[in-house]
Amino acid sequence: MKIYTKTGDAGSTMLIGGLRVPKSHIRIEAYGTVDELNAYVGLIRDQDLADHHKHILRQVQDHLFIMGSNLAAAPEKSKMKLPELLPQDIQLLEQEIDTMEDSLSPLRHFILPGGSTLVSYCHIARCICRRAERITVQLEQESFVDKIILIYLNRLSDYLFVLSRKVAQDNQIEETAWFSRESRS
Repeated sequence: MKIYTKTGDAGSTMLIGGLRVPKSHIRIEAYGTVDELNAYVGLIRDQDLADHHKHILRQVQDHLFIMGSNLAAAPEKSKMKLPELLPQDIQLLEQEIDTMEDSLSPLRHFILPGGSTLVSYCHIARCICRRAERITVQLEQESFVDKIILIYLNRLSDYLFVLSRKVAQDNQIEETAWFSRESRS
């Protein structure tokens, strides 16, 4: 199988199920953004990070591939049986968030992203996840999207935020609280 097919040279692509759509279609934007998020999760996983977090992030990447395949299917046309996200995939994220939060100080202010490259990567992935969620919500307004995808994206952004805080704590990186100009004067 060749990597190039030349079938997309005119600016369209085929969804699972055979429907051709422009590459600018909101469905393409949704699964493309999930793919971008998956690449950033891989970048985080490649950093100096506890093995447990790497293991969880590897599962997240699997879940993002499942999500991408579902978003890449034309719901009206596809007859293919695709893998599905499961409630326990969301529960895994929630358990991880709860476990990490147990060791973190309570959040009393907004925090500025940054402090180390790894912390910043977590924040970038969180932002991409939020964008994927917004695009997928927009897609859902015009076409079927399984609700579990939206829930997973919402929970994943929370997980990535808490992971950024946990990584900062584990590496003794001080979080920078944000205060408005008015509250600083």
